[in-house]
Amino acid sequence: MIRQGVSLVLSAAFTRATAGALRAKAPGGRERWERKNYAGRNVELYAGPASALAVAVGAGRVSPAAGVAVAVAGICGAYDDIAGADDARRGFRAHLRALRDGEVTSGAVKLFGISAAGLVAGAFLKERPLDRLLAGVVIAGAAHFVNLVDVRPGRAAASVLALGAPGLFRAGAGAGIAAAATGAAAAVLPDDLGERAMIGDTGAHALGAALGAAAVAGNGRVGLVAHAAAVVAAAVYGDKVSETVRVLGGT
Repeated sequence: MIRQGVSLVLSAAFTRATAGALRAKAPGGRERWERKNYAGRNVELYAGPASALAVAVGAGRVSPAAGVAVAVAGICGAYDDIAGADDARRGFRAHLRALRDGEVTSGAVKLFGISAAGLVAGAFLKERPLDRLLAGVVIAGAAHFVNLVDVRPGRAAASVLALGAPGLFRAGAGAGIAAAATGAAAAVLPDDLGERAMIGDTGAHALGAALGAAAVAGNGRVGLVAHAAAVVAAAVYGDKVSETVRVLGGT
């Protein structure tokens, strides 16, 4: 637990420091780092790349494969945050329909990019072919799940804390990756809840991929099947998942 505690604190500190550095420099101009949230309030985007970078570094210290998967998830999320900012289409079906019609949306790039990263990471984290496939599903599916619940302030970061905390009490690589994810989520939660910042797809996908990697590293076949079933069900009923979170948010 001491090692997990140190990793959690380092991840949180790295997230806060990176967000502060980005806020001070505002690469590309401050207007690039602002968005309107669901209530029409101006919020900052620094927390997204800050948390993604911190959790990628933290996970990478434990497992380079997990770190790469988290980094790719964050990069794909960042691309969607920028290129898909004005795209109202949501969900796999909408982006796959667009792809069928010859349009490669930012959502499709995100879908295939994160899925590929999950499968590659799974190939390094597990030995048997079926376990590798399940690992890829869990990592990509967890990234998607956290993004699904990011529909109101603080919901995504709070979900990462709730789902990642039990992993801190395990031994092995899974605990270290979970510590990196929970530390980054804890660092961004106050500003996210206070509607001063949002993590966007960048932070949500990176944090979710880290959760998935922690689950993969800490579970055998039975656990992988259970986690894979859960994230697939969340993807199939994605609209209902997001709507439930909206209702719990009070609007």
